[in-house]
Amino acid sequence: MDDIISLCKRRGFIFPGSDIYGGMAGLYDFGPYGVELLNNLKKVWWRDNVQLKPDYVGLDSAMFKNPKVWEASGHVGGFSDPLAECKECNTRIRVDKELEKVGVFADEKMSEEEINELFDAHKKEIKCPTCKKTNWSRARKFNLLVKSNLGDFTEQNTEPTYLPGEACQGIYLNYKNVVDTCRVKVPFGIAQIGKAFRNEISPRNFLFRCREFEQADTQYFVKPHENKENYERIKQEQWNWLLSLGIKAENLKWHQHENLVFYAKDAWDIEYNYPGNGFDELMGIHDRSDYDLTQHMKFSGTDLNYTDPVTNEKYIPWILETSMGLGRLFLAVICDAYTVEKDDKGNDRTVLKLKPELAPVRYAVFPLLKNKPELVEKAREVFTELSKKYPCEFDDNGNIGKRYRRQDEIGTPNCVVIDFDTLEDGTLALRDRDTTEQTRVKLEDLLTN
Repeated sequence: MDDIISLCKRRGFIFPGSDIYGGMAGLYDFGPYGVELLNNLKKVWWRDNVQLKPDYVGLDSAMFKNPKVWEASGHVGGFSDPLAECKECNTRIRVDKELEKVGVFADEKMSEEEINELFDAHKKEIKCPTCKKTNWSRARKFNLLVKSNLGDFTEQNTEPTYLPGEACQGIYLNYKNVVDTCRVKVPFGIAQIGKAFRNEISPRNFLFRCREFEQADTQYFVKPHENKENYERIKQEQWNWLLSLGIKAENLKWHQHENLVFYAKDAWDIEYNYPGNGFDELMGIHDRSDYDLTQHMKFSGTDLNYTDPVTNEKYIPWILETSMGLGRLFLAVICDAYTVEKDDKGNDRTVLKLKPELAPVRYAVFPLLKNKPELVEKAREVFTELSKKYPCEFDDNGNIGKRYRRQDEIGTPNCVVIDFDTLEDGTLALRDRDTTEQTRVKLEDLLTN
């Protein structure tokens, strides 16, 4: 993982947030290549989860919401993690995760007293990550919602608004608007990509657990008790979709939640084997019953019943959810693409073997020699034409071998070299990232791929 993090910064994928001021824990900026890869992941996700599915529609809801939304959803009262503080140096830890490291499972539904019973029994096994002491305070529940003073211009912020703790609430709030305006019929789905914010006690593992991140969510609305068949279908579709990105099957596994929250009928995670961290959640797939719409109907006073257009039957739909942090997906894709292999001279060659549709740069265009104006001019022409269709990069800096190595490390599938044969017959030298072999092609061939 250290090698991957180093590559991400060295090649402009990920930068620490506010880096010149020393950074901020749990915050990262996507650099020039990182934002291209992230946008490509979003584009593919949107295509496969909205455009190609006739029973799904898309949404982009506002981040700020009426504070009652977070009361109805249970976030104000129950969206918390157990926190303890080192009495020697004031370092904070998330108690349930530290207990897991010593082989003790702490259920998220446990009360504060139950958590402290476990913590008291194992405190001496948990060393402070900063000072290595074991002198801990009692564990207490720490709410993860990030407060804001939007619309409150007084110093007494007694009714705070919140940044979204999860992106999906906007889908529930707009369910009725979608039904009334888009002629959708149950079963149907709503998809959204949106920001979420969590006041994490101990952000860690690079992009895995951050305080600001994006989520890609789908909520599929079904008739009550017609959930099981749809749920199994959705699970298999999402597993296959992850494989389609180039993620290896051996790095994925299913994990079923053993201790369900009270409203859930079933809950599974697809876990990815993150280097240095092991298997952990990449995507959650949850059968949420009718809890969300029932809660919002109760707190808002708005009738959210669905009326079947054929039978006139009224009911609150059940919801089948998929939810995925895009930072975690980005990291999984990078990890699986990261390859170190020997070149034909026995030297290490680092390659990101990204699928072409995900690569930040599709074609890199090089003049063979930068001191030959005719080659540079022709390379510029080729770059301009290819850039009309694909994300491309022009590079004439350094010898051709070094240029290849740079493109290998950012995952560029093909390099296009303009040489003296190009000036004679118009063909281009096309170098393949994975095989390093070259073929001669016409520009028209690349534009029609």
